[in-house]
Amino acid sequence: MAAVPLPTLEYRPLNFGRWVVWGFAALMFLVLPLIFTSKFSLALMSQAGILIIFALSYNMLLGQSGMLSFGHAVYSGLGAYFAIHALNFIGKGQLSFPVSLLPLVGGLAGLLFGFIFGWLTTRKAGTPFAMITLGLGEMVFAASLMFPGFFGGEAGISGNRTTGPPFLGVPGWTFGPDIQVYYLIAVWCFACMVAMFALTHTPLGRIANAVRDNPERAEFIGYNTQRVRWLMLMLSAFFAGIAGGLMAINLESVGSEAVSAIRSGGVLLAAFIGGVSFFFGPILGAVVFIFFSIALSEYTKAWQLYLGAFFVILVMFAPGGLSSLILMNLRVMKFRKFGALLDPYFGVIVSGVALALGLALVVEMTYHLTLDIALGPQVRFFGFALDTQRLDAWVLAITLVGASFAAFEYTRRQFKAEWDRIQVEIEDWIRDNPED
Repeated sequence: MAAVPLPTLEYRPLNFGRWVVWGFAALMFLVLPLIFTSKFSLALMSQAGILIIFALSYNMLLGQSGMLSFGHAVYSGLGAYFAIHALNFIGKGQLSFPVSLLPLVGGLAGLLFGFIFGWLTTRKAGTPFAMITLGLGEMVFAASLMFPGFFGGEAGISGNRTTGPPFLGVPGWTFGPDIQVYYLIAVWCFACMVAMFALTHTPLGRIANAVRDNPERAEFIGYNTQRVRWLMLMLSAFFAGIAGGLMAINLESVGSEAVSAIRSGGVLLAAFIGGVSFFFGPILGAVVFIFFSIALSEYTKAWQLYLGAFFVILVMFAPGGLSSLILMNLRVMKFRKFGALLDPYFGVIVSGVALALGLALVVEMTYHLTLDIALGPQVRFFGFALDTQRLDAWVLAITLVGASFAAFEYTRRQFKAEWDRIQVEIEDWIRDNPED
């Protein structure tokens, strides 16, 4: 009789760096409202938390599974509609359910529609999948205007988040104040971030990467690629629905914009800006997108122009997104060669900021001259008043653009030469020291 081998114990040390990163993220969620206390800051951070969940859920499709979707707002928007209806049922006493768990209603609604729509959309991959999601998104948006009984028509559906019993029975904790809503969003955001990160390390997450990279080989080893894509879409829709439920609580209103192509395009931009190849990319992209769409829009009507220009420049020169830029510089730091880049970086950043200010001055003057001239010829730019109908103001702006562009191009070439030299040195060292 053959001896049965005894099970062996394997020691796996804790990933201390990962605990530090997640601990720092939790600390940031906790202390940020203590630093930025204004209502505008709280609204900004709440919107960022919601978009982080939404962008990470989108990246489950694009970055992890290779599915480019143009209709991801369908799942967050429908989740928001179901959550706002549940909120109204709570207010009428027809449903006994804690408001703090309403995002689960949105998540389950997203999961349901992910199951239904995913069965159809994931039967194709690549460009056909993208086109099907685009058409599906337009169908749901049209339905939001055709069936006002559920969607509320153009006015949408409103609710009151202070209905229902206080959270955990604590008097006054009814999610009326913005700070309470922020912490609710922060808790859900952190929990969803951890859950989605954990999903990337599961067998499903790994095989989704395989389906993304080489679906033929995944089929050869026995996996049903359509089923893998379907499962990933359902899970992605679940987290998108949670983001929709939080949006319903935060805004206390849901309209047809929640399922529109504008919102689907926004989350796509956020994911690409941050970088779809890295888990933390969409987090960074969501923060940047919120800065443009909410913070910058408070000061200028041209925020969409700035966002579009920033996106085009990023795709042209850093197609991996902002996260790829961070990781490339960390690689240089790892080999202790970042000091040689300090002077070139300083020149590029200073001249680049000057060029950006010059271009922004031209844009703001043009916008004022064409859209707001009825308010007077003067436009304020960083506290300075400039007369858009005077030649010297335009000469100043154009001169600033020309001079800063020349300086930027000179410093950019210096930086590129130094960067290329350092990369060659790093590659030579790696080739000469393969064991390290």
